[in-house]
Order: sequence, then structure tokens, then C-alpha cells
Amino acid sequence: MSLFKRSVVSEIMSHAGVVFSTLLVVWLSVLLVRLLGDAASGSIGADVVFGLATFSSITALPVILSVSLFIAVLTTVTRNFRESEMVVWFASGLSLKDWIGPVMRIAVPAAMLIAFLTLFASPWAYRQIAEYRQRYEQRSDLSKVTAGQFIETENGARVFFAEEPVNEGDELGKVVARIKDDGWLSVVTANSARVETQDNGDRFLVLSEGHRYDLKPGQTEFRLLDFQRYGFRLEGESDTTPEALRAQAESQIKARPTQQLFSDDNDNADSQIMWRLALPLAALNLALLAIPLGAVNPRLGRSGDVLIAGLVGLLYMNLINLSRGWIGTGQLNFYVGIWLVHAIFLALMVFMMWRKLRIRAPKPPKPAS
Repeated sequence: MSLFKRSVVSEIMSHAGVVFSTLLVVWLSVLLVRLLGDAASGSIGADVVFGLATFSSITALPVILSVSLFIAVLTTVTRNFRESEMVVWFASGLSLKDWIGPVMRIAVPAAMLIAFLTLFASPWAYRQIAEYRQRYEQRSDLSKVTAGQFIETENGARVFFAEEPVNEGDELGKVVARIKDDGWLSVVTANSARVETQDNGDRFLVLSEGHRYDLKPGQTEFRLLDFQRYGFRLEGESDTTPEALRAQAESQIKARPTQQLFSDDNDNADSQIMWRLALPLAALNLALLAIPLGAVNPRLGRSGDVLIAGLVGLLYMNLINLSRGWIGTGQLNFYVGIWLVHAIFLALMVFMMWRKLRIRAPKPPKPAS
């Protein structure tokens, strides 16, 4: 490998590593804030936050890798022009098209990794996310209760608050529950709680030594009940076998395996196939497009060129999303939509390279007056 190619590959890899780590940290920060908020509100369990963050990051890697590669190539080319290093390379007999080789040396492996992620890893990660959420939703009300935390279940019909257990054999300590049922608003307090399973499989939450207050909002009816032992039936658990959870998870189009999408043969499946194939192709196109976009005049300001490059990349990804939507609704043929956007931006890259490489004829001298 020549000195030029080694220096280009090394610099692109360095920039890509910095950009990738920065984008990943930003993504994880935003994701963890959202997941911790969901855990605090009771939408998910605190014990699954790390797992959901890991699998969600896998689904985001294809886009993060594509953007990192685009920015890395763009900044490398721009820096060489800004600091006049390209003058040295041009004087050595190289041209802008010689950048294609070293850029593709990095872009092709990156595109292959993105293809693996979109075709296999991301659907698997979406299935794991769905299974995590379904397991939590199918837990009993008591299993969702965490000591010192308010938990809503059944879309807010039941709200629980519990303390740590004091007596041996109790699963929860003091419990306060608010229950909406058939027009009645009930508040139940108890010193302890545990779950009991009957012979027929029904499960009951049994409260010990407490009070129940019932009222109808807006009316004068009121009931007060003291009890030593009080139980109410928990919802019967759904099928939580791994096969059933996997089947429910795969009902989501993003979680469906790629080979199953090909056998489905419908517009929604075609749109998802198009998206999974589009990201690795977009990574290659964006890496090549960054070469002419980064070839700037060092005398001009840098903000305008970076802004134009960002808008081009954003337009590319939005057009892919738009094509996916059109394929899903049947407005665009799958075999046209799968290559149309990429062909347009490949043609744009070729045109921009031609403009950068062409030699303009010198202007004729003005006639003497």
C-alpha cells in the first residue's frame, strides 16, 4: 500500500472511531434517560433496563455506523484541502479519484458489517426487546410491585405502594392500593401481603390486617370494611413459554427474520426488506459522496460546505424512509424502490466528481483596445 493510501486509511479510521464513540455515547445517554423514566413509571422493570439498552443499541448500530463513516470521510477530505496537503498529492501525480480506493477499503467492510446487522442482528435484537416487554406485561400485579415505589397496572386501574416486609414469610410489608372497579373507587391498606395459589391454579393476593374504603365519586355512597385476611384474584397469566413469546415478538414487522419476510410476500414485508438492504448500500454511497463534498476551496468558509454535506446525507436517509413508506402502502413497486434512491445519489456522486476533475479551458485574452 502506498504512503498516500496508508495515510488516508489511517486518518479515516481515526476520525471514524471518534465519531462513532461520540454518537454511541449520545445515543446511550438519551436511551438510558428514556428507559429509566419508563422504569420509574412502571412501564418496564428496573431489572431489564440494562438488557433493553443493550439490544436497542444493536438496532441503532447500522445508522450510527453509516453516519460515522460519512462524517469520517468528509472530515478527512476537507482537512486535506484546508491544510493544503492535497496540493502535495496533486503535485505527486494523484487526483481526487485516487481517493476512491482507500475509501472503499474501509467502506466495503463497514457495509458488510451493516448488512449483517440489518439482516440478522437487528431483527434478533427487536425480538429480544419485545420478549422482555411481554414478560414484564405478563407478570402478576404483585411481581411488578417494588418496595418504596408506586406501580400502575391494568392501565391505571390498580395503583400499588408497598414497604419492605417485616415478618418472615411475607412477600411485602405494609401495602396501600387504589382500585377502580365498576364505578367504585377503593383504597385498601394492609400490614402485609403475599400470593397464594389455589388447587385450580387461580392466584390470589392475600392481604393481612387492614382496611378497605369504598366510595362512588360524585355520590354519597361509602363503605368501610375492616379485615384480618382479605384476598382478591389476580389476572390469570398468559402463555409465557419461550415459543409463545417468540411468536408474539415476531408479529412485529421489525422483529421478523429476514427469510420469513421473503416468504411473506406482501407490501409491509417488502418495505422492511428494502430498508434492511438500503442501509449497507447507503453507507457505500455516502462514503463515496463525501469525497467530492469534502473537496472544498480552502479560501472559503467551512460552515457552508459542512451544512450542504449534512443536508445531502439527511435528504438521502429521508428519501429511503419515504420509499419504504411508499412500498408499504403499495404506491411504489418494490423492484423499483429498492434501487431508485441509490441510483440517484450514485449519479449525483459521479456528476460531482466529474465537475471536480474536469479541466476548464483558460479564458481567451481580452482584445487590445
